Amino acid sequence: MKKVLKKYFCKYEGFTTISMSELSILIPARNEMFLAKTIENILENIEGDTEVIAVLDGAWAEPPINDDQRVTLIHNPQSIGQRAATNQAAKLSRAKYIMKVDAHCAFDKGFDAKMIAEMHDDWTMVPVMKNLHAFDWVCPDGHRRYQGPSGPCMECGKETTRDVLWRAKPSPNSVSYCFDPTPHFQYFGDYAKRPEGQGEITETMSLQGSCWMLTRDKYWELNVCDENFGGWGSQGIEVAVKTWLSGGRVMVNKKTWYAHMFRTQGGDFGFPYPISGKDQEKAKFFAKDLFFNNKWDKQVRPLSWLVEKFWPVKGWNEEDLKKLKANTFSFPDAALPVKPVESEPVSEESNTVIIYDVSRTSDASSTSSPNSELSVRDPEEKPTKGIIFYTDNQLKIKIAVMVQRQLGKISAARNIPIVSASLKPMGFGRNIHVPLERGVLTMFKQILTALEASDTDIVYFCEADVLYHPSHFDFTPPKKDVFYYNENVWKIDAKTGHAIHYDCRQVSGIAVYREAAVKHYRKRVEMVEKNGFSVKMGYEPGTHHRPERVDDSTSESWKSEFPNVDIRHEGNFSPTRWNKEEFRNQKYTKGWIESDDEIPGWGKTANLIKRF
Repeated sequence: MKKVLKKYFCKYEGFTTISMSELSILIPARNEMFLAKTIENILENIEGDTEVIAVLDGAWAEPPINDDQRVTLIHNPQSIGQRAATNQAAKLSRAKYIMKVDAHCAFDKGFDAKMIAEMHDDWTMVPVMKNLHAFDWVCPDGHRRYQGPSGPCMECGKETTRDVLWRAKPSPNSVSYCFDPTPHFQYFGDYAKRPEGQGEITETMSLQGSCWMLTRDKYWELNVCDENFGGWGSQGIEVAVKTWLSGGRVMVNKKTWYAHMFRTQGGDFGFPYPISGKDQEKAKFFAKDLFFNNKWDKQVRPLSWLVEKFWPVKGWNEEDLKKLKANTFSFPDAALPVKPVESEPVSEESNTVIIYDVSRTSDASSTSSPNSELSVRDPEEKPTKGIIFYTDNQLKIKIAVMVQRQLGKISAARNIPIVSASLKPMGFGRNIHVPLERGVLTMFKQILTALEASDTDIVYFCEADVLYHPSHFDFTPPKKDVFYYNENVWKIDAKTGHAIHYDCRQVSGIAVYREAAVKHYRKRVEMVEKNGFSVKMGYEPGTHHRPERVDDSTSESWKSEFPNVDIRHEGNFSPTRWNKEEFRNQKYTKGWIESDDEIPGWGKTANLIKRF
């Protein structure tokens, strides 16, 4: 029989006494369709004396959870919130260690034993976080759509069914986290590249919040699920900061991993707890007052100590730190849009246009060592490459599907990760939802947000209505401070198939070292926020020397073996000039070619537009 414990109502009279285990895994769950699968996966992979205590917060599990003596269930007829539910489960534990996990995770073989073997009594520890590819939607014709809200096939319109895969993606492997001055959670890939970020057991400033482990004594001593924060929000910040400021350490164990499913896409694939912006702001405000003003009664270190320990920290500047140390820190009314906690480092969210998971064909072996993936890169190795993808989510669905599928295939074949920044949540790569209105400043903020979320050396700017040829990604920028533009691009009329080429530098063709791009776009956003956008500023970094330029960046060009295809449609951000006569300066028509027949490397234009 399951151990079903009574809170307000219980299916069974009485309850079973909890046995002594070394580790209790606590799972607060509200309307979680994958709770049973998560528990099943935990039981398959634990190797120590480990139990599961799950809270059915407001509803019985569906599908039901199989009977197992290692599993205890608590049922609340009405939801009490994630923090309260976690505390409820913790009260039943008699184990030395407690691990809180989300109800949609998969785990490495022996993860519990590997974690316990490295634990210290004053540590909070997390495994490497991978991204969980839980399922696809599949139609009778075999078209697959990456996990997201239910609905008909986007290609043929037929009904779809869920194909559960439940496997960890091989990348990304998240091992470092921080928070900005808002305070808001951030992935901290730059820290992982520092010498202090190397090794099998490393420190992290903050946590993502979907899995963390500490002793049961520390759980209660530090009150790491303080319900004054609210039911949900700032969980990772609370746990990490309380650990650090009380004299402990927050560590990442790279000898093991777990995989987390991200779902902030709305519909029937959204967050199960009703979370409003007001609720999240409440949690942030409480965290600000408690930690930034050094009001927590158990701290032996000021928050400035923690920021300095990991300095430089993403999102912080010297003035922020100075104010924090003087305890005069003030908080901006509005901050640059960043990803919510439920954003995939990754990566998964969805909206009506995503159909391809970049790593769907690759499994992460539960027996492989994560150290092979996380080892320090040899200085002689080639720089890492990544894609940043930004969209206003207003594109015709067939074009969006075609572009994303093409990029997805390239990403999977070449192991080039994708970070997407979108105005609606979507499930393409590591997605960041930027909830702003379409506009020039918004586009710049999307680009900056994606750049800051990426952790590769080199980035390729990719837009939602450009078909990229694989040869585009063969190019490696030779200089670290120059913006490179691929001038091998054709523009095609989505209605007629008429296509033109001329040598031009477009943002959609940029390849650049990420650090140079971040520096430029931070300044660009700052300038536009202060003074507004002027066409004299231009869109393309490093292409002019007008006084209105953002900075003194320079640019060069290259041409890939085969062209990219810029799809011109009624919703393009910029107009199209189809005739040379429309250019006031004919020097901008260099290399002009027109075709109504085909585009090199892409075939007949008539066949292309049928797919639009």
